[in-house]
Amino acid sequence: MNLGQKTLGIVIPGGTGHVGTLLARHFQSQGHTVTVIARHPKAAPWRTLTWNGRDLGQWTESIDGADVVINLAGRSVNCRYTQAHRREILESRVDSTAAVGKAIAQAAHPPALWMNGSTATIYRHALDRAMDEETGEIGGSEKGAPSTWQFSINVATSWERTFHASETPSTRKIALRSAMIMSPDKDGIFDTLRKLARLGLGGSAASGKQYISWIHEQDFVSAIDFLIARDDLDGNINVCSPEPLPNRDFMAALRYACGMPLGMPAAKWMLEIGAVFMQTETELILKSRRVVPGRLLKTGFSFSFPHWPEAARDLIDRRRRLLATSNTPH
Repeated sequence: MNLGQKTLGIVIPGGTGHVGTLLARHFQSQGHTVTVIARHPKAAPWRTLTWNGRDLGQWTESIDGADVVINLAGRSVNCRYTQAHRREILESRVDSTAAVGKAIAQAAHPPALWMNGSTATIYRHALDRAMDEETGEIGGSEKGAPSTWQFSINVATSWERTFHASETPSTRKIALRSAMIMSPDKDGIFDTLRKLARLGLGGSAASGKQYISWIHEQDFVSAIDFLIARDDLDGNINVCSPEPLPNRDFMAALRYACGMPLGMPAAKWMLEIGAVFMQTETELILKSRRVVPGRLLKTGFSFSFPHWPEAARDLIDRRRRLLATSNTPH
């Protein structure tokens, strides 16, 4: 599929979040026709439709005749894993994926490509070696792993199982095992980490040995373009930087980019207390995600920001420019 010579019809279910907005903005700037489907659509310069994330309805008309569908629907995992939240996290991903699969299956003109959200969290807690698509070990059975980690693996594997089981023979399918996507936009994960570093709270978390997998937003959208164009690629693909690094080194590079020489370290017990107050889970900080993009590298994808120190400096510079133009306090 040649992005440079054709205007594509791109549909993004669950596209009102941070990642969906990045992609919609990117495709819109390229001149493609973008449709976002969401439970609660927001005003946007592209077409928006409503669904409940579960049932077929009028929204399916946008799937019929589209070129690419990128399903990102799912409740945020940045919350406490109560029973109610666990159910919402799991069902929102499985149900929406099944619904998109049914819409594609019944389409008279199904899309050439369906990309579905997944996560680099699907791999085991790894300090010893990197995890690629071929040799990476799916997590869930690590000795002593907290129940929250096992729950996340169950969500990821259930999500992918539903995706791969959908019968869409005319449509190429890719599960996007994405790492944390770093962009300078307000309220993204990078903005949160930047604020911690600026407050002097950007030290090591617990041992600091756990790995962080990440990807710069420019490389993320370029990887999506690459996957659209490469008709020979399907299945599970890691979308992440080729150089994950330990938490202590990751935060040190971020502090340097921010001009903050010191950062208070946080013991595990401090993180547990902080997570309760912030209504989140420590898994997002403590689980080691040492994931590498084996298939992207093997097929010739080139990263603009493979190294975190350079990526952090670029993101800090761009965030400062955004703040300057908006006259918003840092």
